[in-house]
Amino acid sequence: MSENLNSAQLMELESKHGAHNYHPLPVVLERGEGAYVWDVEGKKYFDFLSAYSAVNQGHCHPRIVGAMVDQARKLTLTSRAFYNDSLGVFEKYATEFFGFDKILPMNTGAEAVETAIKLTRKWGYLVKGIAENQAKIIVCDENFHGRTTTIVSFSSDPDAYSDYGPFTPGFERIPYNNLSALEEALADPNVAGFLVEPIQGEAGVFVPDEGYLKKAYELCKTKNVLFIADEVQTGIARTGKLLAVDHEEVKPDILILGKALGGGVFPVSAVLANDEIMLTIKPGQHGSTFGGNPIAARVAIAALDVVKDENLCERAEKLGNIFREAMRAIDSPMIELVRGKGLLNAVIIKPTNGKEAWDVCVKMAENGLIAKPTHQHIIRFAPPLIITEGQLQDAIEIIKQSILTFA
Repeated sequence: MSENLNSAQLMELESKHGAHNYHPLPVVLERGEGAYVWDVEGKKYFDFLSAYSAVNQGHCHPRIVGAMVDQARKLTLTSRAFYNDSLGVFEKYATEFFGFDKILPMNTGAEAVETAIKLTRKWGYLVKGIAENQAKIIVCDENFHGRTTTIVSFSSDPDAYSDYGPFTPGFERIPYNNLSALEEALADPNVAGFLVEPIQGEAGVFVPDEGYLKKAYELCKTKNVLFIADEVQTGIARTGKLLAVDHEEVKPDILILGKALGGGVFPVSAVLANDEIMLTIKPGQHGSTFGGNPIAARVAIAALDVVKDENLCERAEKLGNIFREAMRAIDSPMIELVRGKGLLNAVIIKPTNGKEAWDVCVKMAENGLIAKPTHQHIIRFAPPLIITEGQLQDAIEIIKQSILTFA
């Protein structure tokens, strides 16, 4: 049907027949390969969003697509009512890859966060001995952990929570990157866990002070509280380490993964923990029809293989340093601040001559690079980690020229 429709017509179809819960950049994509995507008119772009870091391994990576297609020809779904020949293989691979006893596979990042919340509460009641219905989980201001009813209950973003109440109790929100606030909250013996993003991506790539994560972990340990790392966006090589917590050598009690675990071709998420935590959930107490399906299992193995075999952690670390240095060298009053780790970066845009971050993104798209603003004044830059240094330099030039258009 889409073969004879242009971008304007396809955007109109979405507007007329789809819910208006997104405000996309006016680009209609048709094809992707590596660090590039093409629109329906054939224009080529650098992808500097990577589906919010789900496409770390690049668009349509042949090894990952191959694993998906091969498995799809054999067996796609059994549900967890039966065993299949792929899940155990994936579980062994992933637990050894990340260094945990057990893994619980789901589909989306939000599902994985919900799973971690349930695990934390189970552990709090069965192991820590918190009184029934009294368990609390500490979260941070400006967090983004998903959009389920429970998760938006502890959001500080009015767009996320307005008109969705009544909200789920059992969460205490404290300032991010504030150890004294965490220490005070941990004084409550009913606290079961501390749920935190090692870098707050949706908040605009807010990188905490060096040492914050390590000290936060240590504070949790002194109070017998689980440290839960939401690495859905920051994990799997994005920040220059396999996990963002690896920058401070922190081993979370519960690790939440998603996005790039599916290599950009299939929804795969997971929660990892050791036996004391994971085995508190018994048969029938949690599950997912599609979680751990054979395609997901084979895709995730291939996705992690690519990260390892193509040295994507090292590549992200090196290219991220180049990118931030180049951004800071742009002589423009629009650039207020550059921050990030690895290839998860943000440029804070100061409105200039009536032009804002959205205008910069529109201009970059005109010039062949797509990115998206967050919080109106911040542009997040997160290209696929397979991007070459030469490609990165070409992309930097597009960003530079686009910004200088408004200076």
